[in-house]
Amino acid sequence: MKKKVFSLLLAGMLTFSMGTTAYATEDAIADMQAQKQQAEAGLAQTQANIDSLQSKKQELENYLSDLNTQYEDLTNAISELSIQAGEKENELKQLHTELKKAKKALNKQYDDMKLRIQYMYENGGTSALETLLSSKDLSEFLNNAESVAKISQYDRTMLEKCENLQNTIKDQETTAEEEKAAIDQLLEERAAKQQEVQNLAASTSDNISSYVSQISASQEEAAALTAEINNADNSIAQLVQQAEEEKAAREAAQAQAEAEAAAAQEQDAEESSDDYEEDTDSYEEDSSDSQDSSETEGSDDNSEDSYSEDSGDSADEDIYEENDADSYEGDSDGSESEDTSDSQASSDSSSGQGKYLGNFTLTAYCNCAQCCGTAGNLTASGTVPTAGRTVAMAGVPFGTQLLINGNVYTVEDLGTPYGHVDIYCDSHSEALSFGLQSAEVYQLN
Repeated sequence: MKKKVFSLLLAGMLTFSMGTTAYATEDAIADMQAQKQQAEAGLAQTQANIDSLQSKKQELENYLSDLNTQYEDLTNAISELSIQAGEKENELKQLHTELKKAKKALNKQYDDMKLRIQYMYENGGTSALETLLSSKDLSEFLNNAESVAKISQYDRTMLEKCENLQNTIKDQETTAEEEKAAIDQLLEERAAKQQEVQNLAASTSDNISSYVSQISASQEEAAALTAEINNADNSIAQLVQQAEEEKAAREAAQAQAEAEAAAAQEQDAEESSDDYEEDTDSYEEDSSDSQDSSETEGSDDNSEDSYSEDSGDSADEDIYEENDADSYEGDSDGSESEDTSDSQASSDSSSGQGKYLGNFTLTAYCNCAQCCGTAGNLTASGTVPTAGRTVAMAGVPFGTQLLINGNVYTVEDLGTPYGHVDIYCDSHSEALSFGLQSAEVYQLN
């Protein structure tokens, strides 16, 4: 009996010890999952920052490209204006030369005209008059007069022509000077604009370099968080494997303890049977001695009484054997009945909801770049992920159907170890709001 009690106490201690270890392992898994979820949230935020920085960097690069185009256009415009300014400068020099020539020609024409007038009217007035009066006839007179008039008209025409040429050259010179001034002003404006664009381009390049540095730092942070997530996955996988090993060890220890308890109970029953046989032998010896004594005294009445007493004791012995056997069989039947009931209940649970896999960790993901690296991917099995159907878990073949919280899902993707089910959602917000959960999981096929 003491051995049986000791075995039961030992089994209880082993069960309590295994249960405490299992709870510690589950707590460690929950902590690692919480750390992983925190790292995933940090990674999502870091990736969002990287995307924002990339977008701003792209905008600045586009702006810098526009500035470079403007700078190139301004450089070409300044080059063309410089050529035009040089041409206008040459044109002005040529106009100045032509104006000098026109002034010189005008002065010469004016001087010649004055000499002729002076000769004809001032100094040679009498000769001219004599020439007219000495004409033989009227025709010669008119011819001479016409010649004098032609000379005067020629001088007047030449003077007007020289004056018009001079005025024309002056107008052209004024126009050329105005055009050159306009070109010089455009040159100054383009040069100032070019300097402004150059300063903007330099500032934009500095900003792009700053964004590149920030992106590099964020990418390093994302790499560190990814490594932390991978380490957490490895730790969770190890802890899940450890939990499974502890569970197997606990079940083996419990089975061993139950076997030892059953053996102790059987040994206790055998010891009780041996004690009973010893009592029976002792009783028979006492009865034999009493009968011999009665026969020696030769009393028939006493023999009859002794026989009756012995018969009564034999009846008591039969009752004891019957009760002891019934009690032993009752214990055996009760244990058998209980084991049969548990087995039947387990069979009913397995057949009603499928094969029980255990209490698994549940998370959620979507088909975005933050969850999968790139957006719009197919699953690892080649299917299009669908909310309400697709889940990811390693350790089982694709197409395995899982019953979770009354919903039937199909394993079509990878990414999580066995014991961790990742449920597909339509959006990243739904995946984040799902959080970290746990549920009983059954396999239907």
